[in-house]
Amino acid sequence: MNISKLASAGAIALAGFAYACGGGSDTKTETTSTPAATAPEKEMSFDEMYKDNPAYLEGQTLVKGSDCMSCHMVERKIVGPSYKDVAAKYENTEENIATLAEHVVKGNSGVWGEVPMPAHPGLSEDDAKKMVKYILLLKK
Repeated sequence: MNISKLASAGAIALAGFAYACGGGSDTKTETTSTPAATAPEKEMSFDEMYKDNPAYLEGQTLVKGSDCMSCHMVERKIVGPSYKDVAAKYENTEENIATLAEHVVKGNSGVWGEVPMPAHPGLSEDDAKKMVKYILLLKK
């Protein structure tokens, strides 16, 4: 065999090998891209939501300055119900605000179980209403 025939045979073998390995394929591979995952929207906190609401701000200040937080938390039950549970149970009406403010000042029992809510006789009815208004704004 002469060199030109050998070179020609090698080129054909190389082309056949390339074709067998996909080099001569006419098929197209489609790639799909998934859109970039968008970050979930951050849920707005009550403080952000009501930052300009005087009823919220004044009630929150009164609650934080009282002994309420020793039995209640915004998100979870301690001794008494969470503020969010209270807000979920009661509509924000003047009648409910007056009733709940009376419970805060005079004490109450049996609504949320057997543990009584102690009276807060040193708290004015007006301040108790402001505190209740704040709590009822915590409805989701």
